[in-house]
Amino acid sequence: MFSLQTIFGQGNQFYTLLEEAAVAAHDSTKALHAMLKESDRQPALDAFKLARQRERETSDKISQELVDSFITPIEREDIESLSSALYKIPKQVEKFADRYSLATRHLEHIDFAPRAAMLEQAAGVVVKMVHQLRQLKLEPMKALNDQLRALENEADRLMLELYRDIYSGQLDNLQMFLLKEFFEILEKAIDRCREAGVVAYQIVLKNS
Repeated sequence: MFSLQTIFGQGNQFYTLLEEAAVAAHDSTKALHAMLKESDRQPALDAFKLARQRERETSDKISQELVDSFITPIEREDIESLSSALYKIPKQVEKFADRYSLATRHLEHIDFAPRAAMLEQAAGVVVKMVHQLRQLKLEPMKALNDQLRALENEADRLMLELYRDIYSGQLDNLQMFLLKEFFEILEKAIDRCREAGVVAYQIVLKNS
């Protein structure tokens, strides 16, 4: 049954749900960074699975609200696009954590923490961008978009450094494979943050 608030309200529940999704994504990146900073770096996968579950539940709520609500504060397609983009961030992080748990003994000499820190920063910017949707003001959103783009560019630069390490001749075949695979997963996670930021920025461009 539709409530009067659902029928005649302003659809602010969508902002709240999108914010919850962004926070869940950010929490997954914080858990990854915390794990990779530890000296033993033994994966505890519960935090990643919990963040992914929260993201999935929030995504389902958004889908249901789109069915139940007559009014949305922004276009339905934009809500769906942003929800989908946010969902992909913890999915990528969990992919890294799951595979890392299987290969820890081969990765003791590799420091992923600096790039995980960059991922955490990118997800934090996404949280701020999603919060900004309530105001739909272009200038603060543009500043955040520029910040996210700068993080993406820095991540691309670090990937070039990675390839220099891979082709240095100092690594065996297994180390080369693992180094490339895991850093590319982290790079793709940052790309997922960038994609979510682009959707948020485009929403403001359309509605400001």
